[in-house]
Amino acid sequence: MRASQPALLAAGRVIAERRRALVTEWAAWLGERMTASPSVSRETVERQLDVLVDLMAEMVGPLRREVKPIWFLACEQYGRVASMRGLAAGEVVEELQYLRELLIRTLAPVLAAMRARQGMAIMLRLNRVLDKGVAVAVVGYTDALVATLFSQNGVPAQGGALDQAEVARQLRQIEHELAAVTRRA
Repeated sequence: MRASQPALLAAGRVIAERRRALVTEWAAWLGERMTASPSVSRETVERQLDVLVDLMAEMVGPLRREVKPIWFLACEQYGRVASMRGLAAGEVVEELQYLRELLIRTLAPVLAAMRARQGMAIMLRLNRVLDKGVAVAVVGYTDALVATLFSQNGVPAQGGALDQAEVARQLRQIEHELAAVTRRA
């Protein structure tokens, strides 16, 4: 089942237009989790949420092939940062599942106005993208934990995890890569 170009554009446009509201609601739902660790600022987590929503707008749209590697990079980084925030693996999954819920609720009116086949194709794509993103985030989370645990012969080291500056650098890189792809289009 394939979605038409106009249907893809409409879905991506709705996500892009509602970006601020989506991120605000997602951040509110996260609540205390966003500031559970002093090693990751609330601003950093909100930037991650912004990037993930921006990427989802492109992943359901016509630039999905170009954006796919950036999506995976952002999801992996989200998982790594989640380990810094002190989350459990299930909480990483839960946070991304809430993004799914927000996107479904946001897109529902647009999808309902489309032909059933078009709306279903977009929903299937959205779910596939998020399922793969969740898997990559869990891998990033697990890799970060293993790296921290085994950084000094099985004895957790002080600087084994990513630091705030490295997280910010990675986020800038992801934002720049996304901007480069969308400018070319």
